[in-house]
Parts: sequence; C-alpha cells; structure tokens
Amino acid sequence: MILTKQYRCVHSSSCQCIKGHLSEDVIFLVFQQLNWNPKLIATLSCVCKWFDDFAKRVLWKAFCRARAPKMMLDLQSSGSHSVDGNWRALGKLLIYCSGCTKGGLFNNVHIPGHFVYRTRFSRTSGKSFLLPQCRTDVLYVSDPCEHLDQGDEGDVGFFRGIFKSFSMSKVRKMLIKRGAQLHPTEVCPYCKTKLWSMQQAEMIPQSASCRLGAYDDCIEYYVCLNGHVLGICTLLPLSDSEEVSELE
Repeated sequence: MILTKQYRCVHSSSCQCIKGHLSEDVIFLVFQQLNWNPKLIATLSCVCKWFDDFAKRVLWKAFCRARAPKMMLDLQSSGSHSVDGNWRALGKLLIYCSGCTKGGLFNNVHIPGHFVYRTRFSRTSGKSFLLPQCRTDVLYVSDPCEHLDQGDEGDVGFFRGIFKSFSMSKVRKMLIKRGAQLHPTEVCPYCKTKLWSMQQAEMIPQSASCRLGAYDDCIEYYVCLNGHVLGICTLLPLSDSEEVSELE
C-alpha cells in the first residue's frame, strides 16, 4: 500500500497548523506565481516552525536566484551547495539597507533601516574594496544607498556586500594574521554573527572611496564571520556640471 506523506506542524499542540500542511511542491508553485514576493515569504515564516524551515530551506533560495541569478550562480560555483550564513540572510541583504543607530557601529549617525526596491551588486566594484594582495578574492558590493543632508554628517551613503567562500578568503586570513578584534557588542544585521572592522585592521584601500564617490577619510566597513559586508561613507557633493547633466 502506498502511504501518503504527512506534513505535520512541529510548533506546538496549540498551533493552528496542527492538522497538517499542503505539500512543499504546492507551496513552491504558489510562491513561484507570486514571483517570490519577499514580504509574503517573511509572513509565511511567522506561521510556525514548519513554514519557517521551508522558507529558509527553499523559498529564500528561490528568491535569491530569481533576484540575482548570475551572482548566485557565481557564489555557488566553487562546488558548495549552500551560501555562507543562510539563504534568508542573503535574501535580506539583497533588499534591506540596515542603516544604523546612534552609538552603534557608526557612532553618531542615526538612520533607520529600510527596504530598497532594487540594488545593483557588482563583482568589479568589489575589487576596489580589497587590498592588492587580496584581489583574487571575490566580493560583490552594492551601489551606495544615499541618505542626503544628514546635518553635520553631510550626505551619507550605506553599502553592503557578500564575499564568495569567505572562510577560504585571503581577507579572512589577513584579518586573523593581523590579530583583528571582533566588535564587542554589535553583530551582523543579516545573520547575527560577530563583525570585524576593516578600518581598525587598516584594510580599506583608497580605491574604495574613489568607487563610492566619497571622501578618503570618511569610509568604514565591517565584515562578519559569514562574509556579509556593511559599510558607510560620506559622499562627495556633486559639482555644478554634474547637477546640470542630472537635470537633463
């Protein structure tokens, strides 16, 4: 006799899902028709542990592959079947600017985190954030998310990124060799692991400020144990000619 697989809730006896679930294939097809809507995936994850596990294991992976297919293909091309951290963390990194709170990673700046509609991540831009001896590493970095007119801080830009196979990267080896200290209190907003300060380790090249269009001494970024990058910079003001061309 062929037995039908039962999808039981693993939350608690009081959970509304206790009578069972639709199959994973059906849920997958529903979210495929919804174009992997991240807000709906996040909502589904809150229902119970079974849905949360399925979202982390399947739906966030499908979302990442749909949102940035070439980038995902490259990140997995080393033979690994998973991404450092987890798929949910990477999905959040693709669509969420973490901002910062006063007294946190970036001292006096207070800008709430927010979702962004779409962000371009570039492997070529990532080279500019690496010292020459580390440029065989693969780093994808986003364009800066601009927050203009922040008082004394001027025009602030946030950027984020992800290393490919960070555990085997030259950047990680150099951080360890230099005895870089992990931040005592703050953690990565995407995967909740500890952070290294690249500024403290003196590992931010001048080419990073050129790529961002920022002041040389006003750029800082952190990398977490899973290779997620988050940084801040003070953007250079546009020249008159650039403002005119932007209007045109």
